[in-house]
Amino acid sequence: MTALITRDELKAAIDEGTVTVVDALGGEYYAKQHLPGAIALVLADVDAQAASVLPDRNAAIVTYCSNPACPNSGQVAGRLTALGYTNVRAYREGIEDWTAAGHPTETA
Repeated sequence: MTALITRDELKAAIDEGTVTVVDALGGEYYAKQHLPGAIALVLADVDAQAASVLPDRNAAIVTYCSNPACPNSGQVAGRLTALGYTNVRAYREGIEDWTAAGHPTETA
């Protein structure tokens, strides 16, 4: 089971620049709206792209998708962990929770 992170913990980590945020929705969803500084990485691309977009396997990484019903963030986090990443957490509540709290997003 992937460890979870709260919205407030994630906001603080983003503000401090101490986390790499991974948008597990990708595609049009990422282009339309994503958390500040997030990179897009969907499950189908993890094996091929993780080493190049996430070179530090010990860095703090947080995955997210749309909401608790969306499995993408947990799947990507699980795959990253299986590939040897040691500090991966999931923001289960996702971008819907983030925007409902009034936090900023970016577009591609």
